[in-house]
This record gives sequence, C-alpha cells and structure tokens, in this order.
Amino acid sequence: MTMAKGLTRTARRDLMAAWTAQLQDEITTFFERLDGGHFSEAAWDRQGGGGGRSRLLSDGAVFEKAGVNRALVEGILPPEAAKRLGGNVPPDATPYFFATGVSVVVHPRSPMVPTVHLNVRYFELTDADGQLHDAWYGGGTDLTPMHPFPDDARHFHRSLKWACDAHDPRLYPAHKAWCDEYFRNLHRANEARGIGGVFFDHLRPGEGPFHFAPEALHAYVTTVGRALDDAYGPIVHARRDLPYTERDKALQLYRRGRYVEFNLVHDRGTIFGLQTGARTESVLMSLPPLAAWAPYHEPAQGSIEAELAAMLAPRDWATEA
Repeated sequence: MTMAKGLTRTARRDLMAAWTAQLQDEITTFFERLDGGHFSEAAWDRQGGGGGRSRLLSDGAVFEKAGVNRALVEGILPPEAAKRLGGNVPPDATPYFFATGVSVVVHPRSPMVPTVHLNVRYFELTDADGQLHDAWYGGGTDLTPMHPFPDDARHFHRSLKWACDAHDPRLYPAHKAWCDEYFRNLHRANEARGIGGVFFDHLRPGEGPFHFAPEALHAYVTTVGRALDDAYGPIVHARRDLPYTERDKALQLYRRGRYVEFNLVHDRGTIFGLQTGARTESVLMSLPPLAAWAPYHEPAQGSIEAELAAMLAPRDWATEA
C-alpha cells in the first residue's frame, strides 16, 4: 500500500495518517464498550515536525487506566540514529523520516483481568526530495496476567494464531517466538514480562521468508491492530466480575512493578519516543497508576504466586489442551 512505487512522500504520509486514525477510533470504541466510560483526548505538537492525539480513560468501571495513543512524527534523523533503528540509508546521506503508529496499554482495576498491550507502526526514511530510502512495519500484541488463569493464555494465543494463519501459517510461530524473546527483563534473570503474543519489526515487502507484497503486508499489520476484539474481549467479560482478595491485589501491584521496569529500561518504543521529542505524558502512558516493589521471596510451591511465575515460561499455548 504505502510502499508502492509512484506514491509521493506526502501521499504516503496522508494514507498512513488515515490508517492510524481509523485504528485509534476503532480501538477506542472497543474499550469504551467494555468499560462503559469515555476517553479524554489531548492533542500535541512535536517541535521539529508532527504530533499526535493521546486518549486516556482513567478510573473506569473495568479499567483503572487505559491509553490509546496515535502519533505521527517527522523530521531530520542523524544517519547514526537511522542505523541504530535498523534503517538502510546511503553513506553520507542525511535521511528525513516519518513514523506513525497506534499504541495501546490497558491496566484493569481487577487483578483477575490481565493487562494488555498492542502497537502497530510504520516507519520510513527518505532523502530531502522525498525519494524513498527504506520503509518498514513493526508491532504486535501481548498479554500480562496478574492471576494464574491458563485458559486466558490459551484463548489469547489461539485467537492470534487464527488471525495470523489467515495471512500465512508461518507468521504466528515466527512472531510468537520473537515476542517471547523481546518482552523480557534482562536484568531480572531474563524474566518474561507476561505470557507473550506476537511481535515483529522491520517487516518490508518482498523480504524475509514471507515475501509479502506491499498490500498484503499492510493487511497483515492491520489484522494485528484489530486483534483485541477476539483475543482480549472475551477474557475481560469472563474475569471482570470475579471476587478477589488483598493478596490478589498485592500480586497485581508486584507484577505491575516488573511491567514498569521493562517499559522504562528495555522498550524500544519508549526510548524512541523520549529521544525524538514526543510528548512525555504520551510516551509514558504505558505505566500503571499504581505499582509496588516488595522484597523478593521465593513463592511457596502451589501458591498463586508460583503458578503465575510458572506461566511466564514460553510454551505452545495455542495448541495446548
């Protein structure tokens, strides 16, 4: 779609802006329907080019905090920064960039309901005249349970596998493995943030094992951007009204602390947003309203803490009985 030859940089930019705007609207409607509350919106401009719209639902009936953000940032990117991002640019070139995407992080009120994250994005590098040097997609979605419900992990992964298989049956196993590898707190003995999902970056048409045409690649990323309705919605409905204890809440706050650590120390999107001058409140919308760091104690065998820790080890949730 956007990478097709013959489109100007402005045309690509407009198409992608419309794409992310539509996804943001769809996802906002989805979460408002689940919660019954409404998002507030803050528009922001970036010094150097671009801006975004940040939507936040706070203190809802189901979600303690839910963010659905859209950004389109652009400007001049130093060549060394382009290389760090994995972009291909000619030697001695000063690339211009624009990046657009939708980022979603939802922290439920109840510890029985898992936290969910989703992001889809497009990035391109051009010369001063708009001639394309490089362009790629990235994104994914993953689930972070706060209580050990293996059925939720199985449902989430089966829904993602079904969605990916509609495009290519090789996608789910490849992008699940990538997700399992990426969302880890390396400073915590490589502990996983959650039970994974799918993750990908630097997807370019015609490259890699899938050899997507531009339109097919765009369709796949769009499918991931719309995955939460089937993958997450039924989990919320099944868990939202379950009773919970103070111990359950303490475990939620503990796991939220590990979530914060990953997002501040390792997450590429957080680092990119802060380094490129995006609105700080929007970049950090992924952080929960409350978290806790308690002294670590080895969980007792058979406890909910031990069961949840065991769920973090990667496994084939989609085919598990």
